Amino acid sequence: MAVVRTEVAGNVWKIEVAVGQKVAEGDVLVIMESMKMEIPVEAPAGGTVTEIRIAEGDRLDEGAVVVTLG
Repeated sequence: MAVVRTEVAGNVWKIEVAVGQKVAEGDVLVIMESMKMEIPVEAPAGGTVTEIRIAEGDRLDEGAVVVTLG
């Protein structure tokens, strides 16, 4: 299992995946909004989304876990 973390603090603008969805390395999982910029959070490796730990509109700190991949 791999955890995917944010690289910046900001707001969750859009969640691009669902639990059970298969993703490839580099796929966009979540789009963050920070300082008026859209910042994608990408899958570090391929796998299946096992858990989404955030909701659209959440305010997150840098390093927060957003998704787990199995």
